[in-house]
Amino acid sequence: MASRRRHTPLRTSKQDIAAVKRAPQTPQTASAAYRLAYTDEEFLTSDDTRGIRFQLEYLKPEFRLRERGINSTIVLFGGARIPEPGKPAWAARNDMQKRNLELASKYYEEARRFAQYASLTSESLDHKEYVVVTGGGPGVMEAGNRGAADVGAPSIGFNIVLPHEQAPNIFVTPDLCFNFHYFATRKIHFLLRARAVAIFPGGFGTLDEFFETLTLIQTGRMERIPLVLFGTEFWNKVINFEALAEMGTISPEDLDLFSVVDSAEAGWAVIQKHYNLPEVELR
Repeated sequence: MASRRRHTPLRTSKQDIAAVKRAPQTPQTASAAYRLAYTDEEFLTSDDTRGIRFQLEYLKPEFRLRERGINSTIVLFGGARIPEPGKPAWAARNDMQKRNLELASKYYEEARRFAQYASLTSESLDHKEYVVVTGGGPGVMEAGNRGAADVGAPSIGFNIVLPHEQAPNIFVTPDLCFNFHYFATRKIHFLLRARAVAIFPGGFGTLDEFFETLTLIQTGRMERIPLVLFGTEFWNKVINFEALAEMGTISPEDLDLFSVVDSAEAGWAVIQKHYNLPEVELR
């Protein structure tokens, strides 16, 4: 990250870190109490400094995205377990799951192509607007970052430390690849610049991200932006939205807060129409 240099007659924190490393080794300097507070991992990861960690996780990506001049994004949510077409389903536990996940690989391709549409639009705006952002992991997330890379565009990855697979995919722009401890701050960054959200088939994480976004819009805590669900068959099978309206737990007009499509072209058309964007053709 580029530092914001300004003249100051005071010693900098970096200078003091270097000075402490040169200090004589004594029982006093070796004590945890003597560590500078901002270099003391034990202190920074304590319960009492949780609020500071929240703030740091918000600020670090914010500073980086501001430096790059990124004003708006297109968010892609979707399952980490959906494989690239022709590749095995790495997370399948049985033959049924293997078959279903490999059939769902069509969504990998649609996510990739959808990201190409977004990134070509972003290209005409110097990659400051409509920049693709994903969770940075495998599956649909990889497809989104890969689609941007296909057309030479930057893309963002908001990864998170998990006990299993969640390493960043190789298609995220390296200096726009962030890592989070807190789901909460990660979710803030997903929506902070969002001009549209595309939701592909996925599991608990995808459903959580979709419903939180939908709730924020429904309750007026977020302005209305296009929410595009990919996969009519999947969503009709997984969630009975009409039953919620019939039950009265949501209003019938709440069903208009999102669109359901089956192709990258149809999904991008929703966003293009909403913002009156020029047409783009895939290369």
